[in-house]
Amino acid sequence: MRERGTLRVLLLQIRDGAQVRREELESFALYSGLSLRQIDVLNVFDTPQVPVDAFEGYDAVFVGGASEANVLQPEQYPFVTSCIHLLTACINQNIPVFASCFGFQLAVLALGGEIKHRETGFEMGTLPISVSLAATDDPLFSHLHDPFYAVSVHKQYADQLPSDCQVLAFTQQCIHAFRVLDKPFWAFQFHPEVDRRVLVERLTYYQHNYTEGERHLKQVLDAAVETPVSNALLARFVDRVLLV
Repeated sequence: MRERGTLRVLLLQIRDGAQVRREELESFALYSGLSLRQIDVLNVFDTPQVPVDAFEGYDAVFVGGASEANVLQPEQYPFVTSCIHLLTACINQNIPVFASCFGFQLAVLALGGEIKHRETGFEMGTLPISVSLAATDDPLFSHLHDPFYAVSVHKQYADQLPSDCQVLAFTQQCIHAFRVLDKPFWAFQFHPEVDRRVLVERLTYYQHNYTEGERHLKQVLDAAVETPVSNALLARFVDRVLLV
């Protein structure tokens, strides 16, 4: 059995602003139980041509979210294509992956699925997420209550998945988590790495991307709740996938 302190993880990051780059890295470290020195960052705004073998030498790949990019616009964001190729290689070579939000959308495309766009009425804040029957036997989801709360802010979404995926969580609007069958690959439309405090900071930072103004922002943040159940998923991934 491997020891937690020996693990090395690659964080595939899709963040342009320095403040959010740092906050996202710290959030992944906090909820995975890993130290900052154990996580190397490959930021696609710095390296748009992501090497297809970037995962080599690492025990797992984390994929973060994005608010300055759109997976449906690869001509504007050329790193989308190389990220899809990387995740396809991870699936084919059984590399453990924990993909959040934008990472979820990249994974759906890598598997041949479809991502849709919703300009209004999209999910934002802390949401009640339902779990599927399949979740009761999943290494990460078996402990979750139905529903559980999680942070989610997204305009792109998937409402169906390829046949080689197992739906684990969902809302009325879209699918929120899946595992690739027989692979150590999990993807989440919500943000397991983000808690209420970080939601407040991040949505305030990106308020012009998502909200209709200060009043709307205040309404969303005032309604936000703590999300300890979803935040525990990262540590379970480390404990039940990487350390077994």
